[in-house]
Amino acid sequence: MRDWLAQRAGATPDAEALVAAASGTEWTYGELDTAAEKMAGSLGALGLAAGDRLGVFLDTRIEYVTLVHAAMRLGVRLVPVSDRLTDAELGPRLAHADVTAVVCGDGTEQRAVEATTEDGEGLAAPVVSLDEPQWERVTRLRSVEPAPVDPYDWDRGEPLVSLFTSGSTGEPKLVVLRVGNVLSSAVTLGFRLGVDPNDRYLLTLSPHHTGGLMPLYRAVVAGTSVVLRTRFEPGPAADDIRGYDVTGVSLVPTMLKRMLDARGTLSDSLRVVLVGGAPAPERLIRRCREYSVPIHPTYGMTEAASGITVATPQEAFDRPGTVGRPLVWTDVTVRDDDGTELPPGEVGEFVVDGPTVTTGYYDAPDQTAAAFGPHGLQTGDVGYRDEDGYVYVLNRKDDRILTGGENVDPGEVVGVLRDHPHVEDAAVVGVPDEEWGERVAALIVRSESTTTPADLETFARERLAGFKIPRTIRFTDELPRTDSGSVERPEVRERLAAAAEAAIGDAETTDDTEATDDTEAADNTEATGDTQPAVGGDENERRDGDHGTEETDDDAGDSGDGVDGGDASEDNDPVDNGDEPSDTDESPDDNTSATHPAELLPDVERDDPADLGFETDLESGTNDSEAEQTTADGSQQTDGD
Repeated sequence: MRDWLAQRAGATPDAEALVAAASGTEWTYGELDTAAEKMAGSLGALGLAAGDRLGVFLDTRIEYVTLVHAAMRLGVRLVPVSDRLTDAELGPRLAHADVTAVVCGDGTEQRAVEATTEDGEGLAAPVVSLDEPQWERVTRLRSVEPAPVDPYDWDRGEPLVSLFTSGSTGEPKLVVLRVGNVLSSAVTLGFRLGVDPNDRYLLTLSPHHTGGLMPLYRAVVAGTSVVLRTRFEPGPAADDIRGYDVTGVSLVPTMLKRMLDARGTLSDSLRVVLVGGAPAPERLIRRCREYSVPIHPTYGMTEAASGITVATPQEAFDRPGTVGRPLVWTDVTVRDDDGTELPPGEVGEFVVDGPTVTTGYYDAPDQTAAAFGPHGLQTGDVGYRDEDGYVYVLNRKDDRILTGGENVDPGEVVGVLRDHPHVEDAAVVGVPDEEWGERVAALIVRSESTTTPADLETFARERLAGFKIPRTIRFTDELPRTDSGSVERPEVRERLAAAAEAAIGDAETTDDTEATDDTEAADNTEATGDTQPAVGGDENERRDGDHGTEETDDDAGDSGDGVDGGDASEDNDPVDNGDEPSDTDESPDDNTSATHPAELLPDVERDDPADLGFETDLESGTNDSEAEQTTADGSQQTDGD
């Protein structure tokens, strides 16, 4: 088959394909097709041909969309990577993917060059920039005269794109998605959500992972439009939904929460808010129900070209914790360690099969063999299906905590902690313990600085068996997350293990939220001088019913460095706080509000491109008849050309 943009442009050339959120500039499918043809010609003139692999190390921009379709026209496999990677992280990924060339921009050029050195320590690959090059060895794509393009004829079984997993539990793996995987994903999600020719989908996630890339493919298959933001900012993103009559958006839970914090509610033009990458807290689900936000909790994986299950809003409201039923053609079973299928209600590992599921990882036969069995992809995710077939995801299989011979489900503990009225978010892991093998540890984002570990322990003890209660608690401003929104568990475990190792007693807390150079405040007391007040009162308490007996120490233990919490979180969180701190510093109460959220929506004003960090001239001057104009392939023209 020909590339999907060529077919779409032939069917509906005048239909809207793409909107630049910052300026409102629109491109039809015919115009996008012309731009993709030109870019494909320039890439072809540089020597790229069918079967090659094109690394994309680029910030989100309009040309990224064009590049996705230009690569497909040439028969080139796309290999997008995060533009946040350092050159030390980038080099091994590009080398592992065997990329033929790398496309970058001015913000990523230096790292691309350093990661593709020719001194034997890196990958010797040519680097192409969409902007004015800063390095002699870099070629500006716009300066290359396009060669004639012979559109590639794709087979469903051929690799279309390779994507690195988020690496939330270890080293990222390179997933090979074939034409049939991506096409099936687009069709099955369309069956579940429905498609309207006038749909507009707001792209807020980076195209280097499925949540940002798959909407581009879905749109061209369905003939709908994409509204593209160059970066995520909570308030402006909510404004774009209203200003552009957006009907759909993909978010991670933190992003949705911040948008609601900034604007109270979202426009009634929305009919789909896909939320994935991490479990949606019940508090967020209730908030969406109260203000008619059409939240669709999802469960997906890079290995399944994004979606596996999707819940409707009503299903999410009626069945707390569910991520819905499997999409059509997708088989989801729950199995034990021996591969035996378990009945409804019993917890086991999800095994997924169907046309959206990859056939394996690139150049990694051992990883592929370990992940695939006779029944399909062994996801490593643990949960259950109820009698009606609804799926409930609890945690990762390797996240289970074994403490004193007892198994603890981190998802259960997180659910209890999140129910505390002053807990915004939580992550729970096991950390080494000399006596019990592992201890339960929690990294907490609290909404009230007066909330203490003792408060949380009392709350949890009423709802959990003693051995499940966190013995190490650390407070932080934000949880460290991957770009796809998953909690970065190795980082969480590292922080909590350090806190546990430094602690004197069996229970301790440290606080990342307001640390100073020497000491930091702990709990609901004020530290003075070089001392730190005790946690949990002045007397040790012994309790039965945990691991036989449990002793809680009165010492807070570690004053710690503390300050790494916010910084590490920002490196991994897909959310950019943007330029609106006043919108997100104070969160509205989840249960009461003096003003209906709809009244908080401001009149929409278009964002200035500079405010979005959009450093190219792509979206500037587009409303000035005398200004230089920019097309979707990044080339420029002036009136009279």
